[in-house]
Amino acid sequence: MPKVTTIHHGERIARKGKIRLGCSAIIFDESKTKALLTERADNKQWCLPSGGVDSGETVEEACIREVYEETRLNVCVTRLVGVYSDPNRMVEYPDGNKAHIIAISFEAKIIGGKLGLSDETTDYGYFTIEEMNDLDMLLNHKERIIDALKNVKKAIIK
Repeated sequence: MPKVTTIHHGERIARKGKIRLGCSAIIFDESKTKALLTERADNKQWCLPSGGVDSGETVEEACIREVYEETRLNVCVTRLVGVYSDPNRMVEYPDGNKAHIIAISFEAKIIGGKLGLSDETTDYGYFTIEEMNDLDMLLNHKERIIDALKNVKKAIIK
């Protein structure tokens, strides 16, 4: 079993995992040139504030909760950016559970709170796409930010 969350790639490898619904929040700075990322405590990868949807909550509620848990910021969801469900990628957690992640990515706006760390995060910052090239980033989070910057009216489905 891995000691950190790991990503496996292969033809339809996600069949080996259980479907897990997640969401992420893309929070831009005022200039809309930098996005907020957090560094994960478990694997030191940079990512959007994100996490799993709990039973009995909407995806919007999950997004708002995850942002608060990881950053201490209060946000409101402003738009759906896309839905991501790559069957050629499987996530394996330290406890041995394997998952096919279906992620819903939202753009969100800060409405309160004070940016801070949690037991899930060790650092945070706002980064441009170019600056992200030098970061070890989780999954397809950079792709989600690039998709959000396209500012298309229709949600992206990948």
